[in-house]
Amino acid sequence: MAQPASSGKSPATRGAVAVLLIVAIIGTLWVPIYARSMPELGPFPFFYWYQLIWVPLTAVILWICYLLLRTKPTPGAGPGDSRGARK
Repeated sequence: MAQPASSGKSPATRGAVAVLLIVAIIGTLWVPIYARSMPELGPFPFFYWYQLIWVPLTAVILWICYLLLRTKPTPGAGPGDSRGARK
C-alpha cells in the first residue's frame, strides 16, 4: 500500500487549519445560531445578513488555510525540469 506524501507541516499547523475549517462549517450549517429574524439590518432579517457575512469570511478563512498549508517549490524544479525523466 502506498504511503501518502507528507507535506512536512507540523501537527499544530494542521490542527489550526482543521479548527478554522470547522469554524467556517459550523458557523454556516448550525441553524440554531441564526434561525431568527431579529435584529434587522435595514430591511434584511438577521438570517439573511448573517449568511451573507459568511461568504467573504469563509473566503478569507480558506485563504489563510491555503497559506498555512502551501509548500514552497524546490529551487530549480520548474516546469522544464528534467529530473526524474527517462533518458
